[in-house]
Amino acid sequence: MIKAFVVGHPIRHSRSPLIHGHWIGELGLAGSYERIDVPPAEFKDFLTSLSARGFAGGNVTIPHKEAAFATVARRTARAERIGAVNTVWLEDGVLWGDNTDAAGFVDNLVQSVGTNWAASVDTALVIGAGGAARAVVAGLQDCAMRRILVVNRTTGKADALVQDLAREGGPALVSATWEALPALVPQAGLIVNTTSLGMTRQPPLDLDLSSAKHDAIVADLIYAPLKTALLRDAEKHGLRIVGGLGMLLHQAVPGFARWFGVTPQVTPALEAVILRDLSGN
Repeated sequence: MIKAFVVGHPIRHSRSPLIHGHWIGELGLAGSYERIDVPPAEFKDFLTSLSARGFAGGNVTIPHKEAAFATVARRTARAERIGAVNTVWLEDGVLWGDNTDAAGFVDNLVQSVGTNWAASVDTALVIGAGGAARAVVAGLQDCAMRRILVVNRTTGKADALVQDLAREGGPALVSATWEALPALVPQAGLIVNTTSLGMTRQPPLDLDLSSAKHDAIVADLIYAPLKTALLRDAEKHGLRIVGGLGMLLHQAVPGFARWFGVTPQVTPALEAVILRDLSGN
C-alpha cells in the first residue's frame, strides 16, 4: 500500500486528507493519506526519515514550507523560483521538493474563466507579497502578458519579491505602494488578492472596483468564505470572478500523481466533498 501525508503545525484544519482520500476511493487505489502534526524542531528529522516511515511522499504546509525547501536534496525549477516547497516525494531514494501552488492557481483560472483568459490581460495586479503571492507571480510569469504589478502594505516586501523573482523574458515585474492601488485598478486585466483580508473573521479588502476594466478578472485565494466581499463586489460590476477553492484542489493534483502514479481530476464531486465540509455537514 502506498502511503502519503500532509505535515504541518497545527494540522487539524487541513482539508488535504479529504481531497486525496476522495481520489484514492474514486480510483480504487490501495493507498492512504494522513495528517501528521510535527513541530518545527522535529521537522527536519521527520522529512529525512520518510523512507524508514514507509511514505512515498506528502504535502507540506504552514509553517514548514521554507524548511522543506532547505531540507530536500533536489528541487524543481519552480520551487527554486518560489523559494518554498509544498510537495515532497522520494525518487530513486532521493528526496525531491516541488511547489504546486503556482500551477494550481493558473489551472484554477483556466477552469474558472476558460483557456483564453490571458488574451484580455495586459497587466496583472497582485495584492500581497507573502508566500502565496510569490506562487501566483511565478505562475503568471509563464503566461502571456506585459506586466505584473505587486502591491503590499509593507512596500519593502513587495520590492523584495520583485527582486527575488525578476527574470529576463516574460512579463515585466514591478512593485508599487499600497497608496497607488486606486490608480492601478483600471490598468489591470487581472486582479488577485493573496492576502488574508476578506477571510472569515478578518476585515475585508477595501478595494474600489468601479474603475476596473469591463472585462477584468478578479481572483481571491480565500475559500472561507467561498465568495468574499471582494468577489461579490466584482460580480456587481459585471466582472469575471475566480474563487480560491479551485486553487486548493488543483494544487493537489501533481503530488497525488507523483505518489500514486495516477493523475486525478478536479470534478464537481470533489468540490461537493469540500463544500460539505466547509458548511459543517
